[in-house]
Amino acid sequence: MQLRIGHMYPAQMNIYGDRGNIIALQQRCAWRNLAYEVTSIQPGMQIDWADYDICFFGGGQDSGQSLIANDFVHRHGTDLCAALRDGLVMLAICGGYQLLGNYFLTHTGEKLPGIGALDVHTIGGTKRLIGNLAVQTDLPIAPQTLIGFENHSGRTYVGSGARPLGRVIAGAGNNGEDGSEGAYMHNTFGCYLHGSLLPKNPHFADYLIALALNRRYGTITLMPLDDTVERQAHAVMMARTIRHK
Repeated sequence: MQLRIGHMYPAQMNIYGDRGNIIALQQRCAWRNLAYEVTSIQPGMQIDWADYDICFFGGGQDSGQSLIANDFVHRHGTDLCAALRDGLVMLAICGGYQLLGNYFLTHTGEKLPGIGALDVHTIGGTKRLIGNLAVQTDLPIAPQTLIGFENHSGRTYVGSGARPLGRVIAGAGNNGEDGSEGAYMHNTFGCYLHGSLLPKNPHFADYLIALALNRRYGTITLMPLDDTVERQAHAVMMARTIRHK
C-alpha cells in the first residue's frame, strides 16, 4: 500500500506551522513502514485527482491567497469538487478552508467565489480572532477533542449541507458567535486549527490516513503506535487552554 499525498500550493499557503501537517502524515506512515509519496501542487499544474488519496491545503496571508485563488477556483474547482464528492480526503486550514466554501464576502463588500465543496460561506471582519482553540468533535476518534491555534478575521458560517467539525470549548471557532468550529462533508474537512493541527492531534491524523487507505484499498486496520507522549502533550494543551479561556 502507498498513501499518495497532495500538498496544495505549499509556497503560498503555509503559515503558522501548517507544513507540520504534511510532516505528521509522512512520519506516521514511516513509523508503520507504509509507503507514501508527497506531491507539491503548484499554480498552473494540470491535476488528475484520481492520483491522490489525501490532499492538504494550508492557510496563507492575503497576498499569498490572492496569488492562487484564481488558479484554484477556475482551474481545479469543478474536477476537485467531483473528486471530493467521490471521497477524496481533504484537510483544509483557514484560507484553504475558506476557498473550499461557497464564497467569501470581504469587509469592503467584494464577493469572491469559492469552489463550493463545503457548504460554508465566510464574511470578512475587521477584528482578528486569535488564540488557542479547543474543540469537542463527534468524529469517531479518541479522544474526541482537537486542539490548535486560530488567527483569522473571516467569520465562517456552516450551511445545512455540511456539519460543524465540532463545538468550541475555548476560543472563537468559525465566527465567535454560534459556538461551532470547522465543517465537514464526505471526507472533506475544513477548520481554523493552525499550530499545526495533526502533530497536536495524532488521533485525527490517523483517522484521515485510515479514511484515505480504506477508499483506495478497502477496509484496513492501521498498526497502533505508541502515542503516549503525544497524547500527554494534547491533554496538557487542552487543560491549559480551557483553564485560560
